[in-house]
Amino acid sequence: MSIDHKHWLQATFQLRGSVVPAVLERASLCGVFGVFVSVLAASGIPVAIPILASLIPNIVLGLMLVFRTNTAYERFWEGRKCWGTLVNTVRNLARQIWIAVEAESESDRHQKIATLRMLVAFCVATKLHLRQEPINEELAALLSPSQYRKLKHMNHPPLEIAFWIGDYLQHQYEQNRLHIYQLNAMHKLLDLMVDMLGGCERILKTPMPLAYAIHLKQLLLLYCLSLPFQMVGGLAWWTGPIVALISFTLFGIEAIGIEIENPFGHDPNDLPLDAICNTMFRNIEDLITLTPNSETYHDPETSSLPVVQ
Repeated sequence: MSIDHKHWLQATFQLRGSVVPAVLERASLCGVFGVFVSVLAASGIPVAIPILASLIPNIVLGLMLVFRTNTAYERFWEGRKCWGTLVNTVRNLARQIWIAVEAESESDRHQKIATLRMLVAFCVATKLHLRQEPINEELAALLSPSQYRKLKHMNHPPLEIAFWIGDYLQHQYEQNRLHIYQLNAMHKLLDLMVDMLGGCERILKTPMPLAYAIHLKQLLLLYCLSLPFQMVGGLAWWTGPIVALISFTLFGIEAIGIEIENPFGHDPNDLPLDAICNTMFRNIEDLITLTPNSETYHDPETSSLPVVQ
């Protein structure tokens, strides 16, 4: 459920999905340092340096809030667009295969069903590939035992599944069950699926440059540690809590950027890839229950179903 549909205060104090656990310790340490500076100021030591307020904020806030956050969200949104395109492409290709490829026997029909499930297997294999996880039982339910065993030894399982789908399409063309225009259209959709896989890999394998990430952290720490010297002259004993609050805000923004720059994992803020794959499975299974006009063989279990015109 989105935050818009939750009680406002409940969403405000929710810990799951927030970056509070990740930044609370750092913010607290900055607050403790602020209290230490307040103690020094109260002891008569001249630690107030208000001129620092005009030197650092524009650099920190401009570099971090604008570039860091926007770059991370751009990666997140590009990943979502890739998966949205992948879902639509799989639906279109499945519909074209189910309608256009003639099933002249029970074996042909079972082979066509297996190919449609391979489209879902491509999505599941892509999800596992992006998460750098091994082939698991999710794919065992979508592939034949021989395909599943072979996939376990492949370096790039999604590409192998795409090859099997393309091989099936080519075989149907050679058997005169598809004409060349249908074959080309289906191959273009299959190519688009592989393109979306490549787009996700580009996001995954292009992390933020290390030098920038390190310098940003250094600059952020420098700013947070300079805050007590900027504020102690006017805030006195309130310096610690205010520094902790400001540090919490800035560290939180950086943590959000880190959280969403790789949107393919299991974190609450990552893309719901499991739900997307489950939706694709339900869509394909629903499609299989329909009987296309081009199907000359009718399974007794599904022949009573209405034909969609």
